[in-house]
Amino acid sequence: MARDYRMQKRAEARDQVRERIVEAAMRLHDEKGVVPTTFAEIAERAGVGPATVSRHFPTLGDLVRACGAHVWHEMRPPTPDAVASVFAEAKTGRDRLVRLVEELDAFYARGAHRLALAARDRELVPELDGFLTAVEAGVEALVREALAHTGDGEHVIQVAVAFTSFQVWTQFTRVDLAPAELTRLKVKILEDALKAARQV
Repeated sequence: MARDYRMQKRAEARDQVRERIVEAAMRLHDEKGVVPTTFAEIAERAGVGPATVSRHFPTLGDLVRACGAHVWHEMRPPTPDAVASVFAEAKTGRDRLVRLVEELDAFYARGAHRLALAARDRELVPELDGFLTAVEAGVEALVREALAHTGDGEHVIQVAVAFTSFQVWTQFTRVDLAPAELTRLKVKILEDALKAARQV
């Protein structure tokens, strides 16, 4: 019984150290990006030795996956299994586009800093590429659901995906309009782009 208790306490302590390392890594990644951050810096921030970091996370990929699970929970990206509920109250095709824009605006605003940093290091860290690929799949699923009633061809869907990408959203953050006006502008641009794509 006493042995089980000691083993449980050791496991709890190990989990706490692991969590400290992940939190330290996430803070440093937010400050510097993934690739420029060293294990030595993470160890110092977490208050542990570099060997402890390496014991918990033998590779950068292991650490990025652990951080990614936390980031995913915080960012709450759209997921293919949950997109239908976003449009439950939308009555018209325009309502669906408005909901699409609003949903993506909220998500991109939550994740903008981390999405930009991950994109910068994407080609260097396969786990970041996997994370962003999953994010992009969720965004595409949201777009497809928004247009599910239209019967649009694949090229039209891909135009909508392009116009709702994080890269395009980032450019719109530079437009000096009130949020409601910006939403209306994005919906109008999306409507016009879809109309043009349907005529090709």
